[in-house]
Amino acid sequence: MNRHLVVGAGPVGRSLAAHLVQAGHDVTVATRSGRDTGVPGVRHVAADASDAGSLLAVCGDVDVLYNCANPLDYTRWDAVWPPLAAGLLTAAERSGAVYAITGNLYPYGPVDGPMTEDLPDAATDHKGRLRARLWADARAAHDAGRVRAVEVRGSDYVGPGVGANGHVSRVVPAARRGRAVWMMGRADQPHTFTDVRDVARTLAAAAADPGAHGRTWHVPSNPPRTQAEALGDVLAAVDLPPVPVRTLRGGVLAAAAAVSPLMRELRELIYQWERPYVLDDTAARERFGIMPTPWAEVCRATAG
Repeated sequence: MNRHLVVGAGPVGRSLAAHLVQAGHDVTVATRSGRDTGVPGVRHVAADASDAGSLLAVCGDVDVLYNCANPLDYTRWDAVWPPLAAGLLTAAERSGAVYAITGNLYPYGPVDGPMTEDLPDAATDHKGRLRARLWADARAAHDAGRVRAVEVRGSDYVGPGVGANGHVSRVVPAARRGRAVWMMGRADQPHTFTDVRDVARTLAAAAADPGAHGRTWHVPSNPPRTQAEALGDVLAAVDLPPVPVRTLRGGVLAAAAAVSPLMRELRELIYQWERPYVLDDTAARERFGIMPTPWAEVCRATAG
């Protein structure tokens, strides 16, 4: 039985903690507040993950350290992420733990065609460049032999408990009441959606496989759906009809961005919704033997 430290109690952190406990591991979840994830068999501690010393003092020796942190406020990423990532990387180096990072697709920036792991991290927006730099730091430490690091990248989250963390799940409460909803960009472009439970399974598999370290892996995900199709599938899973879907783009989005700092941040990512945004997960399926959670089950879990 290995000791696993999961930093972050969002939908990925909770799913990962549950997966690891079911596999018989000793699991600690660390958050700034120490809040309970509700996962039986998990130890919960309060710790500032940007302070490697205090994190290790609270959590003790660990075999695997998972970065499942997910600061929701995009407007504070530049302030929050660098010290947080530096603290976690330092904690992994000092403890000798495998460092498994929950990444995303932002580092690639706009792409033509399906995204594979051999694409360069060529983002032009500041959030994409930031996430690319954080992985580059971990990769450099890995290449220097100071840590064993791996990053797992998924697309937009769906599945249990995602809520405001997902573009589809955030509109489900209104859609369940039969109200029209607003979605970013075009709602008719194929888009990959990734179940948080599949992120968790891929993180655990990549961390446990020494031959998988030192690179990124894409989470096995279901075939792409448009935003409108995905929301319709989620509603159909609980026997509800589709609702009108309105889109935030062009002048409407520009007007919203003029008064909302969050919308200004999201506007930088609008390219993800204006064209096909498709993840290629072939490498991870072949390496780890993981298949995505069946889409019907994903939709039921997303519906809540």
